[in-house]
Amino acid sequence: MTDLIGDLLRQVSRSFYLSLAILPRPLREPIGLAYLLARASDTVADTRLLRRPERLHHLTTLRAAYAGEPVDASTVARACAPLQAHAAERELLERVGEALARVDRLPSDDRAAVRSVLATITEGQRFDLDRFPGEDAAGLAALDTLDELDHYTYLIAGCVGEFWTRLHVAHRPRLARWDVASMSLSGVRFGKALQLTNVLRDIPADLRHGRCYLPARELARLGLGARDLLDPGKASGARPLLDRLLHAALEHYDVAWRYTLAIPRGEWRMRLACAWPLLIGLGTLAAIARHPNPLAVDRPIKISRGDVRAILARSSLAVWSDAALRREAGRLRATVRV
Repeated sequence: MTDLIGDLLRQVSRSFYLSLAILPRPLREPIGLAYLLARASDTVADTRLLRRPERLHHLTTLRAAYAGEPVDASTVARACAPLQAHAAERELLERVGEALARVDRLPSDDRAAVRSVLATITEGQRFDLDRFPGEDAAGLAALDTLDELDHYTYLIAGCVGEFWTRLHVAHRPRLARWDVASMSLSGVRFGKALQLTNVLRDIPADLRHGRCYLPARELARLGLGARDLLDPGKASGARPLLDRLLHAALEHYDVAWRYTLAIPRGEWRMRLACAWPLLIGLGTLAAIARHPNPLAVDRPIKISRGDVRAILARSSLAVWSDAALRREAGRLRATVRV
């Protein structure tokens, strides 16, 4: 059988697996299990072959199971697993019970942290299903305000930075001098940086699935509505809003880099686990920023595998030096021109 926090996690998330695999072993279990269960509930929320009320019902079941309540989570797998196009996602849903059993065996503080972050993430997934009632462009709906977008990025990923921080402080004695409350707030900004990057990258695909994360009030100030973004000619008119959000993401990245450089050099595994997604995210932001009309692309804008390999190689050499890591981040940040 495929190893749960090894081969299976790598199959459902190659990018996150890079960070997880480099972490000290005691942290891989709680963080890996939290990721897999969040991915399972996200898969359920995205199972469009099921009616929305059914998805909400199954998401509620998983949410209760994640909280440790005595519910039968296997009903979710029976309903949703056969509908998945990807074998790894089918297997993930079929093994939710195994993942939950491993959560139950975690030390009490780790178990509480995993349950807490999953409660927040599943709240975000439920918010998404409630906020966007359509399944395609015909049912397109938009968030209302920038505050709503910011709250969404917290629910889906900002909370993960908080979770990550508290687990590392609990497990790594070298972090004993960290101000947990302050660094947790920086961790929230870290998660928001990555999630806002994902939002900006996926706008065209999300529009086709009935979701517009560009707030309606901000679009209205540009004389646009969400449906205008489906027209490549009109979509270019949203460029000022896109640039504002790129700038907001950069501000999150700046905080995230200060967080990363505050990690003691002896914790090189944690440093790399943080540096890699930040560097890849900055590269993605740069690609979005230089595209003439990123809201009209057919496929998500990504950096190449060659660029990813180069980032991994350079950062692995730079991890021991604050100055070298700062140069790596600065070089990529300078390419995000907004």
